Amino acid sequence: MCLAIPAKIVTINGSIAKVDMMGNERTVSIDLVPEAGIGEYVLVHAGFAISIIDDESAKETEELLLEVAKAYEEDQ
Repeated sequence: MCLAIPAKIVTINGSIAKVDMMGNERTVSIDLVPEAGIGEYVLVHAGFAISIIDDESAKETEELLLEVAKAYEEDQ
């Protein structure tokens, strides 16, 4: 199973973008979505932005991931 995490593009330098991924800054490749711009949300998998998504979808996905993490912690 693969998991892609939503991230907001903060800066772009060529084909490399710095993104905010749920409060953590990461560097990712935007080679697969060269049309992505600063302020847009992308889905990131294995260091690559693989698609552009809208703000609402990004926030929904973040909320679901936080719920899963919380449930996992409670189960431990």
